[in-house]
Amino acid sequence: MDRPVTTLFMLMSVDGKISTGASDDLDVDKDFPQIAGVREGLHQYYEIEQTTDLWTLNSGRVQAKIGVNTKEMPNKTPVSFAIIDNRHLNGHGVRYLCALSKELVLITSNREHPAFSAEENNIHIIYQEKLSAKDALARLKSEYGCERLTIQTGGTLNGLFLREKLFDYVDIVVAPVLIGGKDTATLIDGRSLLSKQELSELGALKLRECVVLENSYLRLRYQVIS
Repeated sequence: MDRPVTTLFMLMSVDGKISTGASDDLDVDKDFPQIAGVREGLHQYYEIEQTTDLWTLNSGRVQAKIGVNTKEMPNKTPVSFAIIDNRHLNGHGVRYLCALSKELVLITSNREHPAFSAEENNIHIIYQEKLSAKDALARLKSEYGCERLTIQTGGTLNGLFLREKLFDYVDIVVAPVLIGGKDTATLIDGRSLLSKQELSELGALKLRECVVLENSYLRLRYQVIS
């Protein structure tokens, strides 16, 4: 392929939610540890996350929600990050991600993004007038040697990747909780289909593994077949 092999890796509730609510103040990383019946098995998700690819793709919004714009600088990891962002990261957030990453590739349509002012030697910028996920993935492979990529973005970007047929595998950890709320982000959001002629845009899956984890958690692993 002219792009990396991709895996969508996410933590979600039984009803498919990837956040605890519609506000950026609500987040599963912050909130699940507070919920009895959920917090006990949460560590399994983070343990599995440590075994994912050495390239990961996130959004600036997700990174801002977990506090990179204000956190103290982290230790370096062997993981390289690709971040899609136009306006959520500030200068500190960019420097934080540079400190965290082996290589940081910032994908943006904002010519004024603070990443352009970063002086770190491990930051690279893919500028696009309009976001093209397909082109960005192709450049990650051809220019930066990314062969396998774990995708952990929000529901809207996940929807874009789905419609453009850019998922190869899906790896989901299901937490034993129901969240609800029509405005709460789900695993796949974005544009809804409007006609039967668009059914080819669905992502049919073949189950590869179903693992019953501790404390009522599940791990579901699929291959995308269409």
